[in-house]
Amino acid sequence: YQHYAGLLHAASPSEPRDLLSIVVPPSPPLPLDEVEPLTAICRRFSTAAMSLGSLSAEAHSTLTIAMERLGGLSNSGEGGEDPARYGSLSNSPIKQVASGRFGVTPAYLLSARELQIKIAQGSKPGEGGHLPGHKVTAEIAALRHTLPGVDLISPPPHHDIYSIEDLAQLIFDLRAINPSATISVKLVAQAGVGVIAAGVVKAGADLIVLSGHSGGTGASPLSSIKHAGAPWEMGLAETQQLLVEQRLRERVRLRVDGGFRTGRDVIVAALLGADEFSFGTAALVAEGCLMARACHKNTCPVGIATQRPELRAKFDATPEQVMAFFTFVAHNVRELLAQLGARSLDEIIGETGLLRAVAASDVTEGWLDLQPLLRQAAHSGLRRHNRAYHRAPGEATLNDKLARQVRDDLKQGGRAHRSYAINNRDRAVGAGLAAALVANSGSSALPSNTVQLLFRGYAGQSFGAFAIAGATLILEGIANDYVGKGLAGAVLVVKAPPGAYQKRELPVLGNVALYGATSGTLFAAGGAGERFAVRNSGASAVVEGVGMHGCEYMTGGTVVILGPTGRNFAAGMTGGRAFVFDPQARLSSNLNREYVDLFPLSDQDASELRALLTAHVRHTGSKRARGLLATWEAEFPAWKKVAVLREVQAAVPLQGTLQVAKL
Repeated sequence: YQHYAGLLHAASPSEPRDLLSIVVPPSPPLPLDEVEPLTAICRRFSTAAMSLGSLSAEAHSTLTIAMERLGGLSNSGEGGEDPARYGSLSNSPIKQVASGRFGVTPAYLLSARELQIKIAQGSKPGEGGHLPGHKVTAEIAALRHTLPGVDLISPPPHHDIYSIEDLAQLIFDLRAINPSATISVKLVAQAGVGVIAAGVVKAGADLIVLSGHSGGTGASPLSSIKHAGAPWEMGLAETQQLLVEQRLRERVRLRVDGGFRTGRDVIVAALLGADEFSFGTAALVAEGCLMARACHKNTCPVGIATQRPELRAKFDATPEQVMAFFTFVAHNVRELLAQLGARSLDEIIGETGLLRAVAASDVTEGWLDLQPLLRQAAHSGLRRHNRAYHRAPGEATLNDKLARQVRDDLKQGGRAHRSYAINNRDRAVGAGLAAALVANSGSSALPSNTVQLLFRGYAGQSFGAFAIAGATLILEGIANDYVGKGLAGAVLVVKAPPGAYQKRELPVLGNVALYGATSGTLFAAGGAGERFAVRNSGASAVVEGVGMHGCEYMTGGTVVILGPTGRNFAAGMTGGRAFVFDPQARLSSNLNREYVDLFPLSDQDASELRALLTAHVRHTGSKRARGLLATWEAEFPAWKKVAVLREVQAAVPLQGTLQVAKL
């Protein structure tokens, strides 16, 4: 390790930290036994977010086992995880959710100690993420609830979170289903990130990850690795200074990643303000990566960044190899702390006075000014996270109340049928219930209609979020945004109260319904807002009209629309189907044909469509659906099917089909 670190530190400067020197005081170093132990330092280490899909299952689980044994953390990356790993040594304690897609289920969320929201891509900010279709095998597609061979795209710039309010709501939703988990938010180290970080703290995050430009293991193309993003030193310094000035730093932990290789990197990051440290490429090298730069081609010669069986068979690393690397890094950190006269990393966090800019070198020729990185914040706020800081507990919510009552009912009689008044302050109703039902059943599957809850009023955001099979949630009223976010098997019904005036296509849902839903059914007797069923990957739905961007980035499931659609319908849709009643032939002009086209309905399509309409009438009493069934033969030519070209040509079985039989 010393030889390896010496080679790195003797190389020509390539990062800002290479032009910073650590000021060692003239006093004798501390005895090493007075410095905090290796275990305390390893608890601050984690592996960067590298998904099962970008990496092979063997490489992914080896990292997880190594970090679990060390007391550190491993990150699932975006893309789900095999449920067989939950509760075992190979379960990743950090579960990345992005905005709530690609394998995000209640069981996945409940298996985590930290839930990480990825707002922006680390190694290639502004470009979004992309797992090439040739790495999406049947195994990877099943975990991500998509189809084999289909490219999986995370569009720039913000992965479907468009405001701090959206972020705050997702944090609220995740806390509702897993209150004990740390909620972290991943940002890119770039100019202006400090202001964003301040908003993230105010939105309620516990931890912020600042991801530098260096890296890109698993999927990023070479152009991205070489030319996108900024060093983490710049983003960390800006964020640290602004949070201290705003007296927000004590509320949040800062973690950095992007090219960490040695204990010196850790010390520099701590002096610039970091609490925790994440390793990506170096961790892969420790388990045998040869840096062949073929990650995105699926041709990794040592079986790490590939899904090809013959190449995966070449992987022969053990967790002990990864553990050895991190142990040496931690030992290096202890030695440097001793030289600085510090007994722990806490003592040096944010102490930029211990850093000096190296004199102008042949590389910089005097034009690079590093002093802004070393500026001390103007105010006297704390320079690191205050471990005594705890967020004030919120007031008891309807979500808490019904979860507790349903749990008691199930213990006593096996079923729970209740009714509640609801208003728009009641958010994420159903998320806590999902957690309670999973805990009660030991799985995410319960007999149909085990829980039936009737709500009357105006539901707040994320009504029915993460609701699982066995639950039926009925709303007589109107719902806000994010209805059925992450829906996982439940039946959601939204309809007007009995006797209320029902105008055709009157909106009863807000925007972004069924975001990231994996299974279940939604019946809405009225219209919906924009981005309906965005990233739906398995749920069925019947709605009576949608706004712009309907079925955006959908990867599976079946959507039935009984009324008009807005512009840009099916943009980025790579799976599933939509049946649209289009008597005025307007759908064609609204359709985004990049991946899909219009097709006539087959006999099987017609049978499934009638079954969904019949169920819609039964659940909602919809006059619109009843009329279409009554005039079925006459109106049938007006139905259009939107499907992915690849699916139709290859006759790939469509997800969501089996939902009809369960209604």
